[in-house]
Amino acid sequence: GPEPVRYVTATVDRSDLVVTVTATGTVEPTNLVEISSELSGTLATVEVDFNDMVEVGTVLARLDTTKLEAQFDIAKASLDAAIARVAIAQASLDDAREKFESARDLELRGITPHQTFTTQQAAFKRAQAELKSAMADRSLAEANLDLTRAELDKACICSPIKGIVLDRSVDPGQIVAASLSAPVLFTVAEDLTQMELQVDIDEADIGRVAVGNKAVFTVDAYDEKTFPAEIAEMRFASETIDGVVTYKTILTIDNSEMLLRPGMTATADITVAHIADALVVPNAAIRYAPPQAAGAEDDEERSGLLGMLIPDRPDEATQGNEKTLWVLKDGVPKEIAVQTGDTDGRMTEILGGALAEGDVVITDQDDG
Repeated sequence: GPEPVRYVTATVDRSDLVVTVTATGTVEPTNLVEISSELSGTLATVEVDFNDMVEVGTVLARLDTTKLEAQFDIAKASLDAAIARVAIAQASLDDAREKFESARDLELRGITPHQTFTTQQAAFKRAQAELKSAMADRSLAEANLDLTRAELDKACICSPIKGIVLDRSVDPGQIVAASLSAPVLFTVAEDLTQMELQVDIDEADIGRVAVGNKAVFTVDAYDEKTFPAEIAEMRFASETIDGVVTYKTILTIDNSEMLLRPGMTATADITVAHIADALVVPNAAIRYAPPQAAGAEDDEERSGLLGMLIPDRPDEATQGNEKTLWVLKDGVPKEIAVQTGDTDGRMTEILGGALAEGDVVITDQDDG
């Protein structure tokens, strides 16, 4: 007779089921600033190096300011000349006003001719206009001086934040050309004890993830260590890489031990569901289906012209039904229908069906 079939079984049990979504990404600083120069010129000095701590306003580098200082001196001299012209115009106005008032008094008493009065009146108005022109020139000179001072201040490349220098791409004597696009001279990261993990979540999993979900992640530098994280932001914009649609998700992390470094590749397991005391079975039990032997009548029916017209049915043993389990009772397999729930990739929750704790389900078989 045929060899008896030996079944591989598992016992239905209750346990906590944790459902996770896995995503990969990189560790990045929370605030990363790329510092450039608004001016073109030659770098006279570079004051910082890699890994240097900087404060707000710390000088990172200085441009050669010889030309700018000369322009500043010219603008300052122009302002001094404009101020002098204002003083001259003011003195001329005072003199013209006094002569105009004297001529007006004499005109009222009929002592001087009217032409003398009109001449003094015109001189007074002209002095007023010259004072306004001189004051306008002074304002223009002040603006030019402020502009030159601002250009001179920009020659000092300073840090806008408190942090650490991650990258320095310039050396003293190097020429900086900022005419077309400002080159990145320094990269400064803010507090590295508070960083973020940027991961790409597949579109098939994005519906299960939400802000506030807890996660743990690992990096290649510390294989046996896990780091906690929490989702802080989920971006709506999609990214398509090699035909795969993903969504950028930001997780906050604590790097108080300074073990993590910017750019590290991380693999995160995001907890999307935690089911306590769930009735679970191995996923293999859901995939299992016994092979079906074809009978002689089947062979006859599918022979001849009918067999040529109708193709063979697919091997049903490979199909598997997610809502069908085979339970071994008294050594005999019995098929039952169940309603499945969440899965962690190894075990699946059973929500309903004629299945109870302690039942023996078939996961595979050995035909000998």
